[in-house]
Amino acid sequence: MAHAKPANPNDFILPDLGEGVHEGELVSWKVQVGQHVKEGETLAEFETDKALCEVASPRDGVIAALHGNPGEILHVGNPLVTYVGDTNAAPASSAATSSAATSSAATSATAAKHAKDNGSKNDAEPRSEDAGTVVGNMSAAAAGVSAEPGKALATPAVRRIARDLGIDINTVIGTGIGGRVLERDVRAAASPSSRSTTPASTPPPAARPAPKPAPRPAAAPAAPRPAAPSLPDGADAVRIPFRGVRRTIANRLRESVNQAVHFNVMDEADVSALDSLRRKLAAASGEKVSFLPFVASAVCRVLTSPEFRAMNATVDEKPDDNAYDAAIVQHRAVHLGIATDTDSGLMVPVIRDCDALGVLEIGREIARLSKAARDRSIPRDSLLGSTFTISNVGSHAGRFATPIINYPEAAILAVGRGRQAPVIRQTSGGPAFAIGNLLPLSLACDHRVVDGATAALALARIIELLQDPEPLLGPARA
Repeated sequence: MAHAKPANPNDFILPDLGEGVHEGELVSWKVQVGQHVKEGETLAEFETDKALCEVASPRDGVIAALHGNPGEILHVGNPLVTYVGDTNAAPASSAATSSAATSSAATSATAAKHAKDNGSKNDAEPRSEDAGTVVGNMSAAAAGVSAEPGKALATPAVRRIARDLGIDINTVIGTGIGGRVLERDVRAAASPSSRSTTPASTPPPAARPAPKPAPRPAAAPAAPRPAAPSLPDGADAVRIPFRGVRRTIANRLRESVNQAVHFNVMDEADVSALDSLRRKLAAASGEKVSFLPFVASAVCRVLTSPEFRAMNATVDEKPDDNAYDAAIVQHRAVHLGIATDTDSGLMVPVIRDCDALGVLEIGREIARLSKAARDRSIPRDSLLGSTFTISNVGSHAGRFATPIINYPEAAILAVGRGRQAPVIRQTSGGPAFAIGNLLPLSLACDHRVVDGATAALALARIIELLQDPEPLLGPARA
């Protein structure tokens, strides 16, 4: 997306923060007035769709003014910082971005169409492009992308992942727009097959433990939650503004309650056999294995069944536009959201093509994404595009719940805390009492999309799979 050139050549206007993102909340400034900054140095940190991103300086210079205060919503295309006037600064910035401009020329037409589709107010007006707006002059790149000669185009979050995996990001071939290195490119470079043919800056053993649930996430609760500050001495109440992730959560939940027609179906599964299988799998693999990956595998099998495909769906609608042709979009692949509790609030990382993964792979993905969500390194793309969500409320407490659908999805499953309780089992001698491990399940659906009978039968099928768990070990989709 090209922006109009600012009237003041020393103004740096806020660049695109991601595809379809036109505003972001300013979390913090990383510079101050009077500070000398280098090209590529982080100016500010923003939050969009619960993900953090950094905006980098497009040039060397001295900061003359900062436009905005932490907590404010700033719009793409408005001035972010102003540099002290320097007649030599502008040519330097242009030279630094000219090579990237050449490489991204092929994407300019697509970017222009994207801007038009998003209703830019000045589409009909001829305007010059501000080459300093997006670092590297990538018209559809995320903020903070570096385009220094010989260096990879990548966001700070992707660079952090590369460092954690011991990968030299400058050796990774990017598949994103304009050659931008994406998270999947880094992880592909870290795979054993890739490392066998390409040199690595760090031995593979140092990189491989990353997907496993390291003890770091367990230490997160020790940090105080920003949403629950202590009351000042003598105060009877404290006022907490709706900001950051909490504001996004509030808006999303209100949207879901306003649009989706919620109804719930609840039941329990006897997971005694599953518990035995889980322990055997953990012992054989040497990995920690919880019930959640098995629940996810069961959900994927149900959602890929033709009779329950209506539940693996999203609603495409514009509530404020009566002329819009609303539709139900059913999806072939299951992109599973995993509701994750973090110090910043609820986040829902997405496991892409979860139905193509086995139980151990699902468990690793849950651990990896949960860790990234908790340490705020997760990229925005990993928080979008889910088709169904699981909320593991039982990891804290509680049996049943009435979860709010992750709109525009059509359904969500809450998993409660397991417990031991008397059950009746069929034996050769007839019904007999036994002590079973019961796992509470609460399914919420949008009644506009899913009928009550469909939801009840789907939950019954999930329970059947959990009670006969052997088929859950492999992927739901070959």
